[in-house]
Amino acid sequence: MDTNTIANRLGALLLAGAMLAGCAKHAYESPAEDSAKMPEASLTKPSPGGGVKADLGVLLAYEHQIRIRMPGERIAARASEVQAACNSGKFGACAVLGMSQSGGDEPSATVEVRIVPEGVDKLIGLAGKGEEIAERSIQAEDLATAVRDNSLRQDRLRKEHARLLEFQDRKDLKIADVMTLSGRIAEIEAQLQAAEQEAAQQQRRISTQLVTLTFQTTRGQENTSEIGQAFKDVGSIVTGVIAFMIRAFAALLPVAVVLFVLVVLIRRIRRARRKS
Repeated sequence: MDTNTIANRLGALLLAGAMLAGCAKHAYESPAEDSAKMPEASLTKPSPGGGVKADLGVLLAYEHQIRIRMPGERIAARASEVQAACNSGKFGACAVLGMSQSGGDEPSATVEVRIVPEGVDKLIGLAGKGEEIAERSIQAEDLATAVRDNSLRQDRLRKEHARLLEFQDRKDLKIADVMTLSGRIAEIEAQLQAAEQEAAQQQRRISTQLVTLTFQTTRGQENTSEIGQAFKDVGSIVTGVIAFMIRAFAALLPVAVVLFVLVVLIRRIRRARRKS
């Protein structure tokens, strides 16, 4: 075999080896590249709910304002029915905070309650059953910051209270120091009690909702009562005008008398001068 043939065969073998190494490298690196791309694909994959629900960290205290229009003769009975349902816990834990009624030509009533969230719509449904809900508004106050600050305040007061109690147990304290410590401990206990009461009130506002129900007459009755009131006002207006004229006459009467006397005197003086 000549030298050229051997050289050609060695070149072919080297070329085949390089091609096989490249293919093996490609076959080895491709899974790694695919696996490197998979996390990116999984990150861009949408969630079943269309997105991740964000935790806003809010603690909301809700207040509801409802104005209901109904015939005036049914207002008192409906307000009493709402009050009875709240007191009996018909729709869950509930407390009546206030109630007022007025009669006459324009009867009305207001009921203010604090009730658990699941009973709000049921109580409003009872109040507006078959009637016109003229207005409904909902307001919410975020108490998260207030709750957090109050919790930190309680922690600080408790730690200070514990440290002062440790000092109070010492045997080498003077009477003046003991009195000072006792006064400070009593002050901290009072502040801690106030903070705990505030926390309880905050929790009550968060766990329950304030509902104010206002009952008013229908627009037709309201317009009729306004017309009737206008007729009643006619008499009072006429009476007021007459009273004003009487007062004006009484106020001007002395002035008129004085002017009359002056006119008479001036005429007599002029007549006396003419005769002389």
